[in-house]
Amino acid sequence: MISIVDYKAGNTASVSNALERLGAEFQITDSIDKLDASDGIIFPGVGHAASAMKAVQTAGLENWLKETELPLLGICLGMQLMFEHSVEGDTPGLGLVKGKLLKFDERLDKVPHMGWNTFTECESAHPLLEGITKEDYFYYVHSFYAPLTEDTIGSCTYAGETFASVVARGNKMGVQFHPEKSGKSGARLLENFVKLTR
Repeated sequence: MISIVDYKAGNTASVSNALERLGAEFQITDSIDKLDASDGIIFPGVGHAASAMKAVQTAGLENWLKETELPLLGICLGMQLMFEHSVEGDTPGLGLVKGKLLKFDERLDKVPHMGWNTFTECESAHPLLEGITKEDYFYYVHSFYAPLTEDTIGSCTYAGETFASVVARGNKMGVQFHPEKSGKSGARLLENFVKLTR
């Protein structure tokens, strides 16, 4: 059973649809008991970092997300909240991944970064990226970007910045793009994550 974290700031509908297409068993919940009984966790997110982080705290999920040993996949804002800090609203994150998110320079390109893009680098050896290459396109919508760190396993370039597109640190993984909106490539990544939960 995959649990999609419900903290009133996640894009749960499209993630649910994507898992349904894969035939994966899932639930949407904010119950810690149900999350603990899951095989894997998807932590989605859309909107503003500060309000999303407040929603996580209000739901009583901050410590649980930090401490869980279950496979966890952060998507878009969900991935951003896994970092230590974001300049969006001067927001402290969960600190699961080192680094601070910055905003793209609007003088260099349109912000947000919205549309299809490929990887600059891609570590296909990681199980989350199995069968995925630098030629695969994924769909992005974001104004803030994560730095390249030792936990970066996939990177992308936009507005003159090469940023962390996929991160992995132990059981915690994150993607900046929306796999649930990224066609066959996104479906492959989600299928890889489902395999990691078995």
